[in-house]
Amino acid sequence: MKHILSRLINHETISSEEAKQILINISKGNYNQSQIASFLTVFMMRSITLDELKGFRNALLELCVPVDLSAYNPIDLCGTGGDGKDTFNISTLSSFVTAAAGIPVAKHGNYGVSSACGSSNVLESLGVTFSNDVKFLERAIETTGICVLHAPLFHPAMKIIAPIRQGLGVKTFFNMLGPMVNPSAPKNQMVGVFNLELLRLYAYLYQDSDINYSIVHDLGGYDEISLTNTVKIVSNKSEVLFSAKDLGLKNNTQEAIFGGNTIAEASKIFKKIIEGQGSKAQNNVVCANAGLAIATAKNLTHIEGYELAKEALFSGKANQCLNKLIALK
Repeated sequence: MKHILSRLINHETISSEEAKQILINISKGNYNQSQIASFLTVFMMRSITLDELKGFRNALLELCVPVDLSAYNPIDLCGTGGDGKDTFNISTLSSFVTAAAGIPVAKHGNYGVSSACGSSNVLESLGVTFSNDVKFLERAIETTGICVLHAPLFHPAMKIIAPIRQGLGVKTFFNMLGPMVNPSAPKNQMVGVFNLELLRLYAYLYQDSDINYSIVHDLGGYDEISLTNTVKIVSNKSEVLFSAKDLGLKNNTQEAIFGGNTIAEASKIFKKIIEGQGSKAQNNVVCANAGLAIATAKNLTHIEGYELAKEALFSGKANQCLNKLIALK
């Protein structure tokens, strides 16, 4: 590790295979915490290359506990996090709306590191059971339309990293990897990234895959559609700039989609929205994101997906999905 750190500090890059091997070595406990923290810190201070990102991704996929859900052809809605915007749990709410619209969802998520409340935090507080048992996950997706893939249960080799990331409390390159290492390898994905450079890297990686994808970056700095700014959306079909007016909506303010300062506050907001009691801004942003996921999976226009998302939310179907999932033990 000393040699690798010296190279990185001298502004050199590492190959895809080197990046892969370093993560494998970390998982084996070959490095101490100071070395790992230094390695993570270097990548906060310089850009990651396509080869490095590919190597890290390949390592996590090789080390993960895989689960085969291909029979359901699910979609995952997952953002990198790390945008520092402290929005409510938009992608998680959008996942339930998407499932309620008839699209099976395999939601990959984790506890928040750089935010007050991550996907797993809010779902755990609401009473959702986490499991890596394939029979449980199949039962969940069959009876509720959605299953939750809680990252620590599928990436056990990374348990060494978790407390270091928590201690640093800021985004690291692991944020960049989250959406790409869903252990069920879904062939449909809606991915949000926190900057344009990462959007470019994701586009390069995804265009060489067999995934049906939409990659999103909100130019206001969000890793999801916030409806506060123009959004760049890159898919395997097109590359477009999207704005609220494309769905006949007005722009949100950042304050209107704030997610609270604690897990308890975030959970309260989550419940209010999924029960159909959210504000106009909250409802619009959830349906805009779910609408794109639905459009991606069903090969529809965004506005068609948005209309299906509204029906799924306001009919109470999304809340039914959540309640059924909570009831599964």
